[in-house]
Amino acid sequence: MRATNKKTIILLICLASATFFPGCTDWKKKYKALNVEHENLKGLLEREKSEKGQLTEQFSQSRQTIEELQKQIAERKQTTAQATGFGEGYDVALSPQAGTVTVTISDKILFDSGKATLKKSSSTELDHIKSVLQSKYSGRQIDVVGHTDSEPIKKSPWKDNMQLSTERANVVVRYLVEHGIPQDNIRAVGRGDSQPVASNATASGKAKNRRVEIVVHMR
Repeated sequence: MRATNKKTIILLICLASATFFPGCTDWKKKYKALNVEHENLKGLLEREKSEKGQLTEQFSQSRQTIEELQKQIAERKQTTAQATGFGEGYDVALSPQAGTVTVTISDKILFDSGKATLKKSSSTELDHIKSVLQSKYSGRQIDVVGHTDSEPIKKSPWKDNMQLSTERANVVVRYLVEHGIPQDNIRAVGRGDSQPVASNATASGKAKNRRVEIVVHMR
Protein backbone atom coordinates (compact mmCIF):
# COMPACT_ATOMS: atom_id res chain seq x y z
CA MET A 1 0.00 0.00 0.00
CA ARG A 2 2.79 2.33 0.98
CA ALA A 3 4.66 1.44 -2.18
CA THR A 4 1.60 2.37 -4.21
CA ASN A 5 1.31 5.73 -2.44
CA LYS A 6 4.99 6.46 -3.07
CA LYS A 7 4.56 5.70 -6.76
CA THR A 8 1.52 7.98 -6.88
CA ILE A 9 3.37 10.84 -5.16
CA ILE A 10 6.36 10.46 -7.49
CA LEU A 11 4.02 10.49 -10.51
CA LEU A 12 2.29 13.64 -9.30
CA ILE A 13 5.66 15.35 -8.72
CA CYS A 14 6.76 14.48 -12.24
CA LEU A 15 3.55 15.81 -13.72
CA ALA A 16 3.84 19.04 -11.73
CA SER A 17 7.44 19.47 -12.79
CA ALA A 18 6.58 18.89 -16.41
CA THR A 19 3.88 21.56 -16.14
CA PHE A 20 5.93 24.13 -14.20
CA PHE A 21 9.30 24.06 -15.91
CA PRO A 22 8.08 24.62 -19.50
CA GLY A 23 6.10 27.58 -18.17
CA CYS A 24 9.17 28.86 -16.42
CA THR A 25 11.17 28.50 -19.62
CA ASP A 26 8.57 30.48 -21.59
CA TRP A 27 8.61 33.23 -18.95
CA LYS A 28 12.37 33.50 -19.16
CA LYS A 29 12.18 33.76 -22.97
CA LYS A 30 9.56 36.50 -22.70
CA TYR A 31 11.70 38.33 -20.12
CA LYS A 32 14.75 38.17 -22.36
CA ALA A 33 12.72 39.36 -25.36
CA LEU A 34 11.27 42.27 -23.38
CA ASN A 35 14.73 43.15 -22.08
CA VAL A 36 16.14 43.16 -25.61
CA GLU A 37 13.24 45.36 -26.78
CA HIS A 38 13.84 47.70 -23.86
CA GLU A 39 17.52 48.04 -24.74
CA ASN A 40 16.63 48.67 -28.39
CA LEU A 41 14.15 51.39 -27.43
CA LYS A 42 16.71 52.88 -25.07
CA GLY A 43 19.24 52.95 -27.89
CA LEU A 44 16.74 54.62 -30.23
CA LEU A 45 15.95 57.23 -27.58
CA GLU A 46 19.63 58.02 -27.07
CA ARG A 47 20.16 58.30 -30.81
CA GLU A 48 17.19 60.64 -31.17
CA LYS A 49 18.52 62.80 -28.34
CA SER A 50 21.92 62.90 -30.05
CA GLU A 51 20.41 63.76 -33.43
CA LYS A 52 18.22 66.41 -31.83
CA GLY A 53 21.27 67.92 -30.20
CA GLN A 54 23.12 67.95 -33.52
CA LEU A 55 20.16 69.58 -35.29
CA THR A 56 19.91 72.21 -32.57
CA GLU A 57 23.62 72.95 -32.93
CA GLN A 58 23.35 73.09 -36.73
CA PHE A 59 20.36 75.44 -36.49
CA SER A 60 22.25 77.67 -34.08
CA GLN A 61 25.29 77.75 -36.37
CA SER A 62 23.13 78.48 -39.44
CA ARG A 63 21.36 81.29 -37.63
CA GLN A 64 24.67 82.76 -36.53
CA THR A 65 25.99 82.54 -40.10
CA ILE A 66 22.92 84.32 -41.47
CA GLU A 67 23.21 87.07 -38.87
CA GLU A 68 26.90 87.52 -39.71
CA LEU A 69 26.12 87.73 -43.43
CA GLN A 70 23.38 90.29 -42.79
CA LYS A 71 25.82 92.31 -40.71
CA GLN A 72 28.47 92.10 -43.43
CA ILE A 73 25.95 93.18 -46.08
CA ALA A 74 24.88 96.16 -43.95
CA GLU A 75 28.51 97.11 -43.27
CA ARG A 76 29.37 96.73 -46.94
CA LYS A 77 26.52 99.05 -47.92
CA GLN A 78 27.75 101.64 -45.45
CA THR A 79 31.32 101.25 -46.67
CA THR A 80 30.20 101.56 -50.30
CA ALA A 81 28.14 104.65 -49.54
CA GLN A 82 31.09 106.24 -47.74
CA ALA A 83 33.67 105.24 -50.34
CA THR A 84 31.60 106.69 -53.19
CA GLY A 85 31.16 109.97 -51.34
CA PHE A 86 27.40 109.83 -50.87
CA GLY A 87 27.63 108.92 -47.19
CA GLU A 88 25.58 106.74 -44.88
CA GLY A 89 21.84 106.57 -45.38
CA TYR A 90 22.07 106.29 -49.15
CA ASP A 91 21.42 103.11 -51.12
CA VAL A 92 24.55 102.93 -53.26
CA ALA A 93 25.66 100.02 -55.45
CA LEU A 94 28.86 99.47 -57.44
CA SER A 95 28.98 97.39 -60.60
CA PRO A 96 32.56 96.67 -61.65
CA GLN A 97 31.32 94.83 -64.76
CA ALA A 98 29.23 97.75 -65.99
CA GLY A 99 31.60 100.34 -64.54
CA THR A 100 28.81 102.22 -62.78
CA VAL A 101 27.92 103.75 -59.44
CA THR A 102 24.17 103.72 -58.78
CA VAL A 103 22.27 105.69 -56.14
CA THR A 104 18.69 104.55 -55.64
CA ILE A 105 16.04 106.92 -54.30
CA SER A 106 12.57 105.74 -53.27
CA ASP A 107 9.68 107.42 -55.07
CA LYS A 108 8.21 108.34 -51.65
CA ILE A 109 11.10 110.74 -51.11
CA LEU A 110 10.63 112.45 -54.46
CA PHE A 111 6.98 112.20 -55.53
CA ASP A 112 3.44 111.76 -54.34
CA SER A 113 1.62 108.68 -55.64
CA GLY A 114 0.95 108.87 -59.37
CA LYS A 115 2.54 112.33 -59.61
CA ALA A 116 5.63 113.63 -61.41
CA THR A 117 6.05 116.86 -59.43
CA LEU A 118 8.92 116.92 -56.95
CA LYS A 119 8.04 117.24 -53.28
CA LYS A 120 9.53 120.29 -51.57
CA SER A 121 11.31 118.01 -49.11
CA SER A 122 13.07 116.20 -51.96
CA SER A 123 15.43 119.13 -52.51
CA THR A 124 17.56 118.05 -49.53
CA GLU A 125 18.26 114.67 -51.10
CA LEU A 126 18.77 115.98 -54.62
CA ASP A 127 21.03 118.86 -53.51
CA HIS A 128 23.28 116.43 -51.66
CA ILE A 129 23.47 114.10 -54.66
CA LYS A 130 24.15 117.05 -56.94
CA SER A 131 27.01 118.26 -54.78
CA VAL A 132 28.60 114.79 -54.75
CA LEU A 133 28.24 114.51 -58.54
CA GLN A 134 29.95 117.87 -58.96
CA SER A 135 32.79 117.22 -56.53
CA LYS A 136 33.61 113.55 -57.24
CA TYR A 137 32.14 112.76 -60.66
CA SER A 138 32.59 115.90 -62.68
CA GLY A 139 32.52 115.22 -66.41
CA ARG A 140 31.04 111.72 -66.01
CA GLN A 141 28.00 110.63 -67.99
CA ILE A 142 24.93 110.36 -65.77
CA ASP A 143 21.67 108.52 -66.39
CA VAL A 144 18.57 109.26 -64.34
CA VAL A 145 16.40 106.15 -64.63
CA GLY A 146 12.76 106.08 -63.56
CA HIS A 147 11.06 102.84 -62.46
CA THR A 148 7.52 101.95 -61.39
CA ASP A 149 5.69 98.94 -60.02
CA SER A 150 3.37 96.85 -62.22
CA GLU A 151 0.13 98.46 -61.01
CA PRO A 152 -1.78 99.77 -64.07
CA ILE A 153 -2.28 103.53 -64.35
CA LYS A 154 -5.87 104.40 -63.39
CA LYS A 155 -6.36 107.89 -61.93
CA SER A 156 -3.40 109.71 -63.42
CA PRO A 157 -2.91 111.69 -66.64
CA TRP A 158 -0.21 109.28 -67.79
CA LYS A 159 -0.85 106.81 -70.57
CA ASP A 160 1.02 104.03 -68.80
CA ASN A 161 3.83 103.30 -66.34
CA MET A 162 6.47 103.84 -69.00
CA GLN A 163 5.31 107.40 -69.53
CA LEU A 164 5.13 108.09 -65.80
CA SER A 165 8.63 106.74 -65.17
CA THR A 166 10.05 108.75 -68.08
CA GLU A 167 8.46 112.00 -66.90
CA ARG A 168 9.73 111.46 -63.37
CA ALA A 169 13.24 110.91 -64.71
CA ASN A 170 12.91 114.10 -66.78
CA VAL A 171 11.83 116.09 -63.73
CA VAL A 172 14.86 114.94 -61.73
CA VAL A 173 17.18 115.74 -64.67
CA ARG A 174 15.71 119.24 -64.96
CA TYR A 175 16.30 119.86 -61.27
CA LEU A 176 19.93 118.72 -61.41
CA VAL A 177 20.63 120.73 -64.56
CA GLU A 178 19.05 123.84 -63.05
CA HIS A 179 21.34 123.39 -60.03
CA GLY A 180 24.60 123.05 -61.88
CA ILE A 181 24.94 119.65 -63.58
CA PRO A 182 25.96 120.16 -67.25
CA GLN A 183 23.09 119.25 -69.57
CA ASP A 184 25.42 117.45 -71.95
CA ASN A 185 26.45 115.01 -69.19
CA ILE A 186 23.01 113.85 -68.09
CA ARG A 187 19.98 112.17 -69.64
CA ALA A 188 16.60 110.80 -68.55
CA VAL A 189 15.54 107.17 -69.11
CA GLY A 190 12.14 105.62 -68.36
CA ARG A 191 11.90 101.88 -67.68
CA GLY A 192 8.32 101.59 -66.43
CA ASP A 193 7.87 98.26 -64.66
CA SER A 194 10.29 96.36 -66.91
CA GLN A 195 13.15 96.11 -64.37
CA PRO A 196 11.73 95.19 -60.95
CA VAL A 197 14.10 94.57 -58.05
CA ALA A 198 11.43 92.82 -55.96
CA SER A 199 8.19 90.93 -56.42
CA ASN A 200 5.20 93.01 -57.46
CA ALA A 201 2.96 90.51 -55.65
CA THR A 202 3.43 92.30 -52.32
CA ALA A 203 3.04 95.89 -51.16
CA SER A 204 6.63 96.01 -49.87
CA GLY A 205 7.91 94.65 -53.18
CA LYS A 206 5.98 97.26 -55.16
CA ALA A 207 7.39 99.99 -52.91
CA LYS A 208 10.95 98.85 -53.70
CA ASN A 209 10.22 98.86 -57.43
CA ARG A 210 8.97 102.46 -57.40
CA ARG A 211 12.29 104.26 -57.53
CA VAL A 212 14.62 106.62 -59.35
CA GLU A 213 18.21 105.62 -59.96
CA ILE A 214 21.09 108.02 -60.48
CA VAL A 215 23.60 106.01 -62.53
CA VAL A 216 27.14 107.39 -62.91
CA HIS A 217 29.20 105.85 -65.70
CA MET A 218 32.85 105.59 -64.71
CA ARG A 219 34.14 104.54 -68.14
